[in-house]
Parts: sequence; structure tokens; C-alpha cells
Amino acid sequence: MKESDIIKRLRKSIYFMLIATSIFIVFFVSLYTIGHFKSKLSIESANKFYIYDINNIPVDSLNDEWIPLGNISDYVIDATISIEDKNFYNHSGFDYLRIIKSLYVNMVNKKTLQGASTISQQLSKNLFLSFEKTWQRKLKEAWLTIQLESQYSKNDILEAYLNTINYGGIYGIEKASNYYFHKSAYELNLAEASILVGIPKSPNNYSPISNYENAKKRQLVILKSMVKNKYITEEEMEEAYNTELKLYGNLPSDSSKTIMYYKDAVMQELNSIDEIPDDFLTTGGLRIYTYLDQNAQSILEQAMDKNIKNENIQLSGIVMDPNNGHVLALTGGRDYAKSKYNRAINAKRQVGSTLKPFLYYVALENGFTPSTTFTSEKTTFVFQENKTYSPANYNNKYGNQSISMPAALAYSDNIYAVKTHLFLGEDSLVNMLKRIGITTDIEPNPSLALGSEEIKLIDMVTSYATLANLGYKVKPKLIKKVEDVNGNILYENKDTKESVLNSSLAYIMNESLTSTYNYNFINYSYPTCYDLTSSFTRKYSIKTGTTDSDHLVFGYNKDLVVGLWSGYDDNSPSEVSNGKQLRHMWRDIMENYLKDKDKNWYKTPDNVVGVLVDPITGKTASKSTKKPTVFYYIKGTEPTFDNKLDDLIPTIKEKNTVKKK
Repeated sequence: MKESDIIKRLRKSIYFMLIATSIFIVFFVSLYTIGHFKSKLSIESANKFYIYDINNIPVDSLNDEWIPLGNISDYVIDATISIEDKNFYNHSGFDYLRIIKSLYVNMVNKKTLQGASTISQQLSKNLFLSFEKTWQRKLKEAWLTIQLESQYSKNDILEAYLNTINYGGIYGIEKASNYYFHKSAYELNLAEASILVGIPKSPNNYSPISNYENAKKRQLVILKSMVKNKYITEEEMEEAYNTELKLYGNLPSDSSKTIMYYKDAVMQELNSIDEIPDDFLTTGGLRIYTYLDQNAQSILEQAMDKNIKNENIQLSGIVMDPNNGHVLALTGGRDYAKSKYNRAINAKRQVGSTLKPFLYYVALENGFTPSTTFTSEKTTFVFQENKTYSPANYNNKYGNQSISMPAALAYSDNIYAVKTHLFLGEDSLVNMLKRIGITTDIEPNPSLALGSEEIKLIDMVTSYATLANLGYKVKPKLIKKVEDVNGNILYENKDTKESVLNSSLAYIMNESLTSTYNYNFINYSYPTCYDLTSSFTRKYSIKTGTTDSDHLVFGYNKDLVVGLWSGYDDNSPSEVSNGKQLRHMWRDIMENYLKDKDKNWYKTPDNVVGVLVDPITGKTASKSTKKPTVFYYIKGTEPTFDNKLDDLIPTIKEKNTVKKK
């Protein structure tokens, strides 16, 4: 190729590059010009939520303590710029060299190791309710970044960022400073500032209260970046890193350790409401009216502190009005400062024997009565291809006799449950759980009757509400109404009910679930909740559940349903004493919340009759019956014969046979 041709091609390439660059510059200048003349964004209302309880009393604003940049420690400002966006004062919202570098590093390593978001971009992201990752959202964020840079000074943008960023469930630097160190943001020293600035990268992992070791590692990264960018010296870094931190871990205006779990659940529900605009520029912030009963939340927390003695075990609990699904109180853990993971709405755990009431309800639909019996004895179930299943009762206690359904509930007898499950067909319980609103994908299997499936606590409480309200499926709700800052209603909850159970059969099941604390059932074993009986002032339906690593209690009357779980996050074995503590916590919540309310129980339906029977055998009581107990039946199904069904299992379900050990 001739030298002249090379020069021509080079000139042509330079020409096209100049044209492209000119177009790029004109395009972005135009965007920034348009952004400048657009209606000015109101960033002081960005990301503001005001939460109200069931009585419309303000609970707390998640970030209403907006403070000027001059009232924030220089250490916070310098550390933030150093680690988040060192070229903040020199770019126009996008750090193009940093973008190119991060793309290169991520491509070489084939995974995301570096980000390139500037402080302006992060503030733009905070102007949205959710953080969905779509190209449409990224374009919106980019346009907002241009508007911010066009309409506000760098100091204004930095001020807005520090007042809205998430410091571990605490939004804004002033509230975070008070929460972690019990002081105002202007009082923070270098050690405290570098700890706080490290939290937003991963709030769950870098909280100095729940993950002190991780927080210190992150602090060192922050301090080293400040040295590199010439904000501090090596000596100052060493001194700050070795400074002993006096952590506070509470808000002066909020003494509850658990209420933030409720707020987190509110935010999760808020994200699912279609009527709420996805950006706060439209609403100017939100006023969220909830069903939170602060008395119920206080009772829940006090009952936890009083009864749960093991400081290492975790806990979740929900208090609900069963008639409409309103969540009155909720905790997703022992202490939000130590763990922000919301186990009440996010964790799936094995639910153990707490599934049995729904199995037995299906049995009632299929002709069983409370007097229907199976033999409680060691049993090995044999399936196709000689597969076996050998469930065991707790402590290997068996009656070695026929027992009634309420007796099986009282002792949480596993043999009775599996026999019922196989008698009905394994699909029956799966279909029942779908009917009452369990969304977990459940496969039929023999152990399902014993709660081998993992289900969320919120779903289980809502399912128990269906029994408590005599057959209506409700949706769990925390949010009553949402308004913008001008009082315009954006969303208002309209309670819905769907009839999914027969109310008379639900009544019979509710009566049967009182056997778990009825002294009349003390026989070869004790009812699972007999230790609560003497302290009850009213009637309840209760069922407990236990696995190797979980303890659960669900119970209710017509006014309230409470569900509790305790265990270890890593599925370590849970001590027996934890189950007793959880039962006592459940009792204290029910008794204290209902103490000033009428002692309501369900009215017996017209088509239901009560009959005195022997509580263990289910047979009609005679003069020789030691502890006659009232069982309830649909009229015409009262016991007049031996209801033992053991011998029918192999013929009802041909693929199964039963062998007795």
C-alpha cells in the first residue's frame, strides 16, 4: 500500500472520529441543557417514607432528619468521596474512565468485581422505590443523573446522597450516627465515620453491630483509600483503625428492638403494589398507613424477652387478625441491630406437625370424624420397589391401642398422621395446602404429613387464619393506605375473603385442637401443651411442631392468631427447652393482648352436635368412662360403632402395604 493511501485512510479515520465526537458532545450538551430547563427535581423529599400505625399515630420516618452538608463531619464527606467516587467534583455525573476500567476488569475476570456508579448515579437510583435491573430503569436513572447534575451543585447532590443512603436499615447519616454511636453526624470522628461509610456497600454484611469483624475489614479498606487519595496520613489511618468503638445500636426515639422488622415487611409489601409510582419524584415521598398495633408489637417483644432465654437462638413471630389478614405485629428476629434478616416473611423452614390440622380437616371432608381411630404403634410402611418408611413418635411413645383424632392431635402422634395421609392419598394434603393459599411448590410424599416441607411463617399464619375464621382464605396485609405528601390517596387496601372450607368442619377441627392442653387426654403420654393449661383464662386452638432444628407454635381463637418459630439459622439441632419457652411466649402474647377483650369462642353450628365420649378411644362414654369428654360431630355421624380403619389402608391404596414391627 502506498504511503499516500495510508495517509488518506488515516485522515478519513480522524475525520470520522471528529464527527462522532462532535455528535456525542452535541448530544450530551443538548441533554444537559434540556435537563437544566426541566422542572426542578425536589431532592429533599427523595426517598422519604412516613409510617403510621393502626391508630394513624406516626411510628417513625425512615429518614426525616435531613441535615445540611455543613452539619456533617468532614471525615464522613472525605471517606464517602474517597471510596465511592473520587472524581466526584470533576465529572458531570458519569465517570467514563472508571466505566471503561470496570468493564475491562469484569470482562477479564468473567464476573462483576468492580462497579462504576458515581454518587450522582447512586442518588438517582435512590429516587426509585425498587432497584429492578432493566435497561428501561437504567435509562431512567441516567436521565435523572443528567437532570441532577444540570440543576444542582455538587454539594447539593452530596448532601442529598448522605441524607438518603441506606446505613443498614437506617436511612440518612444523621439517623445512622444516632443509631450506631448516639451522637450527631457533625460529632463523628475518623474511626466512627469510616465505619459508617463502609456500611452502604452491603448493609447486612458490614453492620458493626451484627458483623463487627467484617465491618472492621471494610473500615480498613475505607481508610486505605483515604490515604491513597491524600485525605489522611498513614498515622491517622493507624490511629483510627485501632480506636475502640463505643457502639450504641438503638434510636433514642425508638426503644423497640423489633419494630424495624415490621417496617422492612411494609417496604417489601409496598414494592408489590402496582398503584404506587416507582419513583419518588412523582409522589414527593410517601405516607404509609399500616395495621401495626404498637401495643401488640410491645407485647410480642416483651413475651420474647421474658421467655426466650437462649441468647443464641433466633426467632420470628406474627400476630394477625384472622378475620381480615391484618398483621398487627411482626418480628423477623431477636434484635434488628444484631440481625436484619426478616425470618417472618423470607425464611422457609420445615413446619413439622403444624401441618397435621390441615391433614385432619381433609380427613373430616372425606368421612372421618373425631372418633375415627388408628392404632398408635411402631409401624413400617412399605412402598413400591420395597422402599420403606418408618416414622417414630416423639420419645418413641406409643399407645399400642386405637386412638381418636383429638388424641392424635393431643400427643402429635406421627403414626396416626401417616396412616391418615396414606389412607386419603398423598395428593389430598397437597391440594388442601394449595386451597388455603400455601404457594410453596409441594410434591406428594409420605413424610409430608409430618411437616417435612419448608414453608414461610407468614404463609402458615395465614393458613391458620383460615381455620380461625371458620373457612375463609384471607391475604396477609400490613398496609392499609398510601398517600403522597399532599394527601392524595395512591392506594387503599380492600379486604377480600374467599370461602374455601366448610365452616362446620372448621368448627369441629377448632374444638379438636383444644385437646393439646386438655388434662383429660393424659394417658400413656401427655398432651403437647399441658403445661399451659393452668395459666389460660380462655379457650384456644393450638398446635405445636418440632423438627431436629425447629420449634413452632400456631394457635388462635376467633379474635387473634399467633404463629411463632425458633431455631438456628444454620439448622443446628434445637434444644428441647426451646420448645417449652416458645409455648410460654405464645401464651403470654395471647393472654396479654386479649386480657381486656370478651372471652369469645365459636358458636356451635346448627348441624353440629356434641357427644360425651372416651377421649382416647373416641367411643361413646359409659358409666365406667373415667374422663368423659365432649367431641363434636356433624349430626348423623356421632359414634355408634368401632371406627378403626387400620385394616383398610392396604385396600384403599393398593401400592402401599403396612408391616408392624
